Amino acid sequence: MAFGNSASNEGSTQSVNEQESKHAAATTKESGIEQMLETLIFNARWILVVFYFLLVVSLLAFAAKFVTVFWHYITHIFEFAETETLIEVLGIVDMTLLANLILIVIFSGYENFVSVIGAAVENPDRPKWMGEVDFAGLKLKLIGSMVALSGIKLLGVFLSIPDDHSDGPGGWTTSDTHLAWMVGIHLTFVFTGVFYAWSERLAHKPGGGH
Repeated sequence: MAFGNSASNEGSTQSVNEQESKHAAATTKESGIEQMLETLIFNARWILVVFYFLLVVSLLAFAAKFVTVFWHYITHIFEFAETETLIEVLGIVDMTLLANLILIVIFSGYENFVSVIGAAVENPDRPKWMGEVDFAGLKLKLIGSMVALSGIKLLGVFLSIPDDHSDGPGGWTTSDTHLAWMVGIHLTFVFTGVFYAWSERLAHKPGGGH
């Protein structure tokens, strides 16, 4: 009987060991698949490089357009009236702000979603805001830039309205209606920026959710 019990115990132990081995092998296989999937998902962030590279190309194309606009301004500056000169300068400032916005999106987006820009880490010319602008800060900068761009465009449209325009039905003209819509959109940007900044401030207070 003792021999039979010993053989039975050995068989049970062997069965348990086989089950544990199978479970370990299955777990290892699942871990390998999981690691592969997680590695693939993690490396998917490099797809964004295509977007940022094309933004760099867009910035180059925009710079070429800026040169043509500036050339037109500088070659006709003595032909412009005071208001026309101001409108041209506002257009140049508008394009400059837009170029700054594109650059902010490229730098901050790349560092927030892809990788740290190693070439800029020890560079003395590295902008101070690089590495300090998180996703929330990036959105605030975007909204602030949109408000500035909208304000400049609004001022340019206002200055371009002729003084002797005739009134339409109800005393409104196409220019007046267009300007009213632009004012409404500009105020929407302003209120959106204020609300978002306020909500971010509340969220970063102690006990505010972060």
